[in-house]
Amino acid sequence: MLRRIFLPMLAVVAGTLPSSVVARELPVARPESVGMSTERLARIDTLLQRYVTSGQIVNAVTLVLRDGKVVQQGAYGNMDPNAGTPMRADALFRLASESKPITAVAILALVDEGLVRLSDPVSRFIPEFRGARVAVSKPGMPPFVPLPPGASAPVPKPEADFVAATREITVRDLLTHTSGLGSGGLGSIVASDIQRQPTEKLADFIPRQAKAPLDFQPGSRWSYSVSAGFETLGRIVEIASGKPFDVFLKERIFGPLDMRDTDFVVPAGKLPRLHSMYRRTPDGKWEPSQPPPTFLSDVYFSGATGLISTARDYARFEQMLLNGGELDGVRVLAPRTVELMRTNHVGDLFHGMRGNEDGMGFGLGVAITLDETKAQWRRSVGSAGWYGAFGTIVWHDPREGIVAVLATQQSSPALQNDFGNAVMQAITVSRPAK
Repeated sequence: MLRRIFLPMLAVVAGTLPSSVVARELPVARPESVGMSTERLARIDTLLQRYVTSGQIVNAVTLVLRDGKVVQQGAYGNMDPNAGTPMRADALFRLASESKPITAVAILALVDEGLVRLSDPVSRFIPEFRGARVAVSKPGMPPFVPLPPGASAPVPKPEADFVAATREITVRDLLTHTSGLGSGGLGSIVASDIQRQPTEKLADFIPRQAKAPLDFQPGSRWSYSVSAGFETLGRIVEIASGKPFDVFLKERIFGPLDMRDTDFVVPAGKLPRLHSMYRRTPDGKWEPSQPPPTFLSDVYFSGATGLISTARDYARFEQMLLNGGELDGVRVLAPRTVELMRTNHVGDLFHGMRGNEDGMGFGLGVAITLDETKAQWRRSVGSAGWYGAFGTIVWHDPREGIVAVLATQQSSPALQNDFGNAVMQAITVSRPAK
């Protein structure tokens, strides 16, 4: 089922904002007025409907903006594929790793304030990170091959020797996945018994996690830290700001940007909008499934994987970045800070989680396009974005003025690529590189 829905031009008082501030929806434009084609944008509908009909995904919501105006929005499939409940454009999605760019902005807001430096050792905020060790294979043993994200530790665990880290890990290392903390290597495996308990908060668990050996020498490699790196950043936000991480996000990002449906928990009144997760059974039917426990907590606010949001809210976040840190007269970051965020910080270390992302670099919490002729993503040089384990993908393209959001809960790298192509092919008035 396809539902083409454009955001209404409503003004609603947001509960997290002062009563004098009203919510603003993103304006809607006829695609041709901003150099895009209505006919070619309809290919997004065809694409998503094909993925739903073929059973590759249950549903999705798409949202595309150019120059800050909505030119395409669609809701596809069903909220519940077995009951036939129509998909809704305001469905709530688990962001998984799409939480990370939001955490990066939180840290950068504190960088703007002078409370955090990218070069700061993490131990400035969390002393337990001093004296880090790096796990190495024992002499005569083959080098340990890092596990893919989400893979279980082998049984029995491999043995390891330990050497001193050549330097402390920094805030920049955490933001760029070059810290060696919890990135699936030998250190992560030998420390896999360091597990968070259900009642623990960031303040309880992160100091214990700090004692885990690193997977490699800081700054020597890019290797994705699914949870540890950005959860540590969340704790740094708490210490530097003096506020719980969830409160800081509401006061400094979600409230000012009117991201009224973004949070770590879903209020009871919004539960009907929460997209259930489904998996295919051997006979081809969809059955409900639950996300890993690390994605469900109302006490442990994971800035790596824990947020829930809507396509509309995330589009507002991306538009803020595209605008250089401001939206609707509210400034979250300085323009130069946003430029720093989407600048390559890792040299030639980044080749993606899937090992096929040449032509890309990595900024502060986001992947960036460096060479359009090599990159698999169809975006302009300087574009920045990221994706989540459950299928969401977002990016903004400064050259073309594009913001694109695909929200779904079935991981499909092919769909993510196809969606990006469908967005970019709809541009009829392209803008030259500066």
